[in-house]
Amino acid sequence: MLEDFQIRDIDNVFADFVCSRGGGSTDFLRKAATIASSAVGHGNICVNLADLFGSSEVATAVASLRSSKMVGQPGEYRPLVLDDANRLYLHRYWKYESDLATVLISMASDAPDVDTELLKDGLSRLFPKTTESLDWQRIATAAAIRSRFCVISGGPGTGKTTTVVKIIALLLEQAKRSRMRVGLAAPTGKAAARLKESICKAGKELETLTPVAGSIPADVSTIQRLLGVIPDSCRFRHNADNPLPFEAIVVDEASMVPLGLMAKLVAALAPGTRLILLGDRDQLASVEAGAVLGDICNTGHGFGFSAAFQAFIAEATGCIIPESFVGSDVPALADAVVVLQKNYRFGEDSGIGLVSTAINNDNAASVLDGMKDGTTGGTMGGVALIETPPRDSLQKKLAASVVTGFSDYLRHDSPDDVLRAFDRFRVLCALRQGPYGVEGINSLIETCLADEGVIKPDKQWYHGRPVMVMINDYSLKLFNGDVGIALHDPESEIGLSVYFPSINGVARKFSPYRLPSHETVFAMTVHKCQGSEFERVLLILPPFSNQILTREIIYTGLTRARTAVELWCTDDIFTLSCEKRIQRRSGLRQALWG
Repeated sequence: MLEDFQIRDIDNVFADFVCSRGGGSTDFLRKAATIASSAVGHGNICVNLADLFGSSEVATAVASLRSSKMVGQPGEYRPLVLDDANRLYLHRYWKYESDLATVLISMASDAPDVDTELLKDGLSRLFPKTTESLDWQRIATAAAIRSRFCVISGGPGTGKTTTVVKIIALLLEQAKRSRMRVGLAAPTGKAAARLKESICKAGKELETLTPVAGSIPADVSTIQRLLGVIPDSCRFRHNADNPLPFEAIVVDEASMVPLGLMAKLVAALAPGTRLILLGDRDQLASVEAGAVLGDICNTGHGFGFSAAFQAFIAEATGCIIPESFVGSDVPALADAVVVLQKNYRFGEDSGIGLVSTAINNDNAASVLDGMKDGTTGGTMGGVALIETPPRDSLQKKLAASVVTGFSDYLRHDSPDDVLRAFDRFRVLCALRQGPYGVEGINSLIETCLADEGVIKPDKQWYHGRPVMVMINDYSLKLFNGDVGIALHDPESEIGLSVYFPSINGVARKFSPYRLPSHETVFAMTVHKCQGSEFERVLLILPPFSNQILTREIIYTGLTRARTAVELWCTDDIFTLSCEKRIQRRSGLRQALWG
């Protein structure tokens, strides 16, 4: 892992600063400081000294680092923190991790008063009777009412949003005449818009089932907006001294939330506030540092519920959790994490459902033959695996898929319709650079579409150019990952404006020259597509091994599609990738689960 880290200028500057003030020998200190800084840039929270120094050097390195004035124990205010497990942190990230773990454990252990009879009545009204012995949506709902902290995880189509709307309704019922303010948030503008749409739809379905249906909130914001961004800064108005004005907060697409932002959100909760996280624990981790949802869910490791939780669920829901799901002496967090099991989007004959399940169950090889018939209607029903073409025939092969996928998005009149049409299809890449990365593929797609007369890319800004914002711009309220399209605009001095979808359904427009850093986005990386859904997806993996190719990459790319996926990949790359999990260095999992 460490040999693949790219050392940035900022990493060397930090190491120079630490060594100039560290005192004593700087041999171990310089290397440790450089890699600790670089590790954060590669998504890690800390670095294990065992990875950094050979087994024969670790003890000497630890002693040397402990003697430095710039390295402290947990709780000490030093630039670097070295804990008892020989994990080395930048102080800020140790603080984020420590504070988050402390608060989440406390919240998971806090059981608010519950009117069990009212809850039982509400559950019977909101959940239709089923022949299934275990209704995991009902169990998740009861778990969220029982504790101040709850995580509801599950793949696309398992009903996370439907479940949380019912949770909100039951919380409002439990509040009775007390005030219950609920804040709704997501990491990106697109994810927030999708959550708003889903909640409005699910809320209408409850109108005849609960008297509080009209009180279910529909205002959804990004987490940054919820916290109140202070212009021209990275700080927020809401914090421990000025907490958020809500009794409950729901965060969707929690797998996309990095450690720093999650820590700041939790720090801004008022005493007694509930926090409910929704997300897919098997998805890729956040682009920035941390794999917070995966650590909270203890992904890849089994855990059981407590006997007390089993008894509560039996009384409140009528569901009997089998003994195989119950553990002894389990941590408090175990009762706060519920994984939804049934998929309502992908039926038994859905290739997307079958392949994604096989990947997560370490059984990817079993679906290879079913994907290789070359059509999306084969035995894997909607998933076709096609060998990635060589570089010299890439454009010709690409043209057939992208012309079909993008041929009609500019035929619509309104910007909102153009944006919706564009989101029906997307090309996803595992890599950023090279002929099989988004940079090379985007260039080829422009050429293919220009040859067919779909676009006319004769200058930098042309009608129909899709762009993705690459950094947050709090003043414009444009955030990393937001996608817009340049369209003719007679009101613009240059004849074009870039239109972005908004949470209220009316596109916002900007001058191209006001946009923060951005890039063309006919194709996007799998990392950047999290929180998005498309009718059809072309997922391109290179025909050679790369450290970024993991099961999470393939799983996340596949499950962005609702109906069909064309997967360009060799058999060997598919099998090897599905055998490899993302490994991000962090102490959060141990702090939460022991």
